[in-house]
Amino acid sequence: MASNSEEQAAAVLVIGGWACPYAIRVFAALRLKGVEYEFLQEPAGRKSELLLKSNPVYKKIPVLLHHGKPICESMIIIQYIDELWASNGPAILPAEPYVRAIERFWAQYVDDKIAPAFLVLRGLTDGDKDEAAGQVSTALEHLEEAFVKCSRGKHYFGGDNISFLDLVFGSHLGWFKAVEKIAGIKVLDETKYPEITAWADRFCAHHAVKDVMPETDRLVEFSVSSSLKSKLSN
Repeated sequence: MASNSEEQAAAVLVIGGWACPYAIRVFAALRLKGVEYEFLQEPAGRKSELLLKSNPVYKKIPVLLHHGKPICESMIIIQYIDELWASNGPAILPAEPYVRAIERFWAQYVDDKIAPAFLVLRGLTDGDKDEAAGQVSTALEHLEEAFVKCSRGKHYFGGDNISFLDLVFGSHLGWFKAVEKIAGIKVLDETKYPEITAWADRFCAHHAVKDVMPETDRLVEFSVSSSLKSKLSN
C-alpha cells in the first residue's frame, strides 16, 4: 500500500521548464507548503501533447496537474496551492484584503515590466537595450520603495515569511545575474537598491527556493542557445 507522501507525489505534477521563472515560482510555492510533486520538463523548442491538452488556450508553461485536472497561469496556480493546502505551513497570500491587493498589484507590475525587458536584454525580442535597461532600473526603484512599505522592517515582502509577491518577484532573480553577464551591465546594484539586494540574497537562500533557483552560468548558456535557435528560425 502506498504511503500518503507517495500518493501525494503521484497526484501533483508540474509541466514546466527548469529555467522558466513562472515555473520556478510554482516549484517554490509547493515546497513552501511541503507538497511533494513530480516535475515534467517540457521539451525544448516544441510543445508536448500533454501541454497542448492541458493548456489548449495559451499553450504555455507552467501547468499544475492535480489528480489529472489542469490549472494554468503561474499566479493562479500559486493561489490554488495556497487555498488548497491552507493548513500546510504559512499562508502565501496575505489575510488582510488591502495587503493582498497591494501584493497582487506589485506582482503584476513585476511581470509586466521586468520580464519583457529581460527578453530584450537577452536578445530574444526586438527592442532598444538601453531603454529596456532603463525600464528595469525604474521598476527596481519602485520595488525598493514597495519593499520598505510591505516588509515593515522584516525579511520579506510578506514580513516574517515568504509571500505571494516574494515568489513572483523572486522567481526572476536567477535571470538578473544571467542578464548582467549577457548584456554586460549591472542590473541589481546594491548601492542603488540596498533593500532589494539584501532581500534577494535571503530569498535565494531559503530552503524552498535554493534547490530550484538555476545557476547563473547554466542560464547564460541556455539563453545563448535559445537566442541562436530564434535567429536560425527567422
